Amino acid sequence: MASQVFYRKYRSQSFSDLAGQESVKQTLLNALKTGHISHAYLFCGPRGTGKTSTARIFAKAVNCLTTGGKGEPCNTCEMCLAISEGRAMDIIEIDAASNNSVDEIRTLRERVNVSPAQARYKIYIIDEFHMLSNAASNALLKTLEEPPPHVIFILATTEIHKILPTIMSRCQRFDFHRLSQADITGRLDYIVNAEKLKIEPDAMKMVAKAASGSLRDAENLLEQLVTFYGSDINFRQVQELLGITGDARVKELAKQIFHDDTRTAIKTINSVNSDGLDLRNFKRELVEYLRCLLLVKTGSPEAIDVTAEDMKELKELAEKAPLPKILKVIKLFSQAEVGTENHTVLPFELAIIDSAQKEEAPHQAAQPAPRPMAETTAHSAAPRTVHPVENKPQMARAYTPANPAPVHEKKDMPATAEHKPAPVAHFSALDAGSVCEKLKHDWRSILEHVPVDVKKNHTAVAILRSSGVTPVTFEKDTLTISLRYGYMKDKLEEMENLRVTEKIFSSYMGHNCKVQCILENNHLVKAALKLGAEIVDVEET
Repeated sequence: MASQVFYRKYRSQSFSDLAGQESVKQTLLNALKTGHISHAYLFCGPRGTGKTSTARIFAKAVNCLTTGGKGEPCNTCEMCLAISEGRAMDIIEIDAASNNSVDEIRTLRERVNVSPAQARYKIYIIDEFHMLSNAASNALLKTLEEPPPHVIFILATTEIHKILPTIMSRCQRFDFHRLSQADITGRLDYIVNAEKLKIEPDAMKMVAKAASGSLRDAENLLEQLVTFYGSDINFRQVQELLGITGDARVKELAKQIFHDDTRTAIKTINSVNSDGLDLRNFKRELVEYLRCLLLVKTGSPEAIDVTAEDMKELKELAEKAPLPKILKVIKLFSQAEVGTENHTVLPFELAIIDSAQKEEAPHQAAQPAPRPMAETTAHSAAPRTVHPVENKPQMARAYTPANPAPVHEKKDMPATAEHKPAPVAHFSALDAGSVCEKLKHDWRSILEHVPVDVKKNHTAVAILRSSGVTPVTFEKDTLTISLRYGYMKDKLEEMENLRVTEKIFSSYMGHNCKVQCILENNHLVKAALKLGAEIVDVEET
């Protein structure tokens, strides 16, 4: 006979054994003591928090021969033993995921009227109740509202929002919450002692933390550790199983970022990639370390659980790192999308470069802020003449259209667009500056709603999302984009990245358009383009 897995072998058998869920336990015990037993209960909450275990404990409690259904089950009488061993005929467990049709519910309604064979109450435990079809749920309504006096329904679900309001109104609802790390650790200690295992305290804490509030997940993880490494488990083994790098370069990278040492930071992240570490796990650890730094900076060090040595390093770094920059760095790395394509390190490099950027230079800050699109387009319809640039840079010559088109009012264009931006059908009615204003306004939304065949973590999308990328002008179906760094310009001009970029903006414009890139450092070129100049040649840098 195969041995039972931990979560079944050590399933709670009484309310006192149940980890966490104090309010649920106390309410059910009070109901048993006073005899206020409901005909239907609804247990809802995340997986592994004790819903099914509580249902079985309650089934034993109301049918216990020793206590007469007035408190904790004795777990020694014939009825308690039969329920614990799964051989009680009057305790019916149904999996709604595989028994969700109307016909099966009709069969259930017919059997409900049959009196229990041995127990005081016939208990129906329906797991994953949200998987029932609407028709099946409606078929159960009348029976659920007025069942025979010898029947109790216990419905369990992880997705309460899918339950019909008419079902919820007929049940007593109990919300099961994620377990605390202390509750999980306490239960794991019990299993470790019962199995005569040896596990380091820090390793136990990491197992409890990785379970994210699910006791079943924690028990399964402990069993995996025992299977892989035997009865003596240390911290390093837990790290290996969870895929946690524990790499010291997480701390090094954080220090380099806050010291504005961009060159070394990029070398560090590339060395991590060259060593074959999982960048997604590395990112997760880096963001967690930055979170600890934020909590120390804001005066809440008690909220984190780190060693005294790590706490000292965090406090030293927090003294030098300004709070706005900590917030900025956390946002940048949290939003960095690390995919599985060849250039997986690129999102890190872009986040590192963005982290080192200061506030805008005075000549940029002095420029008037762009007006909303509605204000830009809602002025008089007088023709606008584009004047040539007096001091022409070598890279551009002035270009003045022979018959400048008037700018027509567009009253139907929304001033703001938080949702997916609709393609603008009449870009021809707008001058180059107004098109760029519209692009700037919708920039983030455009990149959030890329065409369906473009990956949101594509290299081109990652570059366009970074700071230092600005639309400059739109002339003759060609969009000119300014980039702050030659590294980013070279990457975006690669054939595949340029193709994707043109596809994104063609989708937005509503017709095919080309994209060309320039470096931001030539401000005269930008000024000339805004006034109608045309790029005739781009020098390699």
